[in-house]
Formats: sequence, C-alpha cells, structure tokens
Amino acid sequence: MTGGWITVAGTLALATALAGELTMADDATAPKLAKATFAGGCFWCTEAVYAQIKGVNRVTSGYLGGEVPNPTYKDVCTGLTGHAEAVEIEYDPAQVSFEKLLEVFFATHDPTTKNRQGADVGTQYRSGVFYHDDDQKRIAEDVIKRLDAAGAFPGKIVTEVTKATTFYPAEDYHQDYFANNPRQPYCQAVVAPKVDKVRKVFKDLLAE
Repeated sequence: MTGGWITVAGTLALATALAGELTMADDATAPKLAKATFAGGCFWCTEAVYAQIKGVNRVTSGYLGGEVPNPTYKDVCTGLTGHAEAVEIEYDPAQVSFEKLLEVFFATHDPTTKNRQGADVGTQYRSGVFYHDDDQKRIAEDVIKRLDAAGAFPGKIVTEVTKATTFYPAEDYHQDYFANNPRQPYCQAVVAPKVDKVRKVFKDLLAE
C-alpha cells in the first residue's frame, strides 16, 4: 500500500467484509417468520382470506396429508390420495399470533362437517390444522376445546389436528386464484362472502 491507497486485493477484501456486515445486520432486523398450515375446504377460499391479514408474508395453496407424492389437482379431486386442499401461511408472529390466525380459520369455514364444506364434498375438503411444533398443537387443541365448551357451533368440531407432513404447492393457476379471477362464479358465490366477513369482523387484523 502506498500514498494511503488501498490495493485492489484490499478493496475486494473490504467489500466482502462490509457485505458480510450488512447481511448480518439485515438478518438481525428481519422478522422471524413462522409457518401455519390449515385446511378449510377449497383452498381458493382459505388463501383469499389470509392474503388480507397483516403480518402474513405469503400464502401458498397446495396439498398435504396424503401418501401419494407430488399429487396433481386432478389426483386430489378423486378423493383417493388422502390429501387435503390446504394453505401454507408464512407469517410474522410479532404482528399476528398463531391463535389469531386460528380465530380467522374457525370463523371462515364450518369445522363441524366431516369431509365437507357446503357443496364441496370429499376427504380433500376436510377441516384440519397441521401443526409445525408442539406449541401450535397445544394452542389448536385448546382453541377447539374452548369453542366446543362455549357452544360456538351447532355441532361438535371435527377439525383434525395432526403434524404437518410434506406440503406440495398446487399448480400455478391455483395461486392467488381469487385475486386473479374475482368474477368467476364460484369466487363470487363462495369466496367473496368469506373475504367480506373477514373485512367486517377482523378489521383490526387487516393489512393496510
């Protein structure tokens, strides 16, 4: 080094070090995201419901709970693969709690009908909470007990609480389906009322 100038090699080393510091700083300030996986009937509905909740970073429609690897929508629609239509939610627990996500879940589908949501019938439309850790399992079971004890629904809740297995994202055309197809008849008749209910009942949870 001469005249106070840093060498090319030194410049590269410094740039690398600074990049490392910036990465560590970004990691330190980045939100610690968690996952929640719910099945509440047609995933077009469930995805649209959670897409408007603050603290939710991403919602992916897909399939889990079955034994057939890499199932297609056509496969799952047979009701023979064991999979449920579900959504995987990536969220920031500092902005919205798992319990709050559960409140929205139980308020936007019927958890008392086994393998059915309205006109959608089959094991793929079952109600389920697929937990990612023991805390989620405990909270889900506690919420169900409290809702049953309070008589929140006409019948007993049949929502399954099982450990999350491999989640297979659905085909691209299923992602953001309601946002991309708001005038589709099913969306107008089934999805839109659920979205509207969340906007009315959970105003404090809506993303800005």
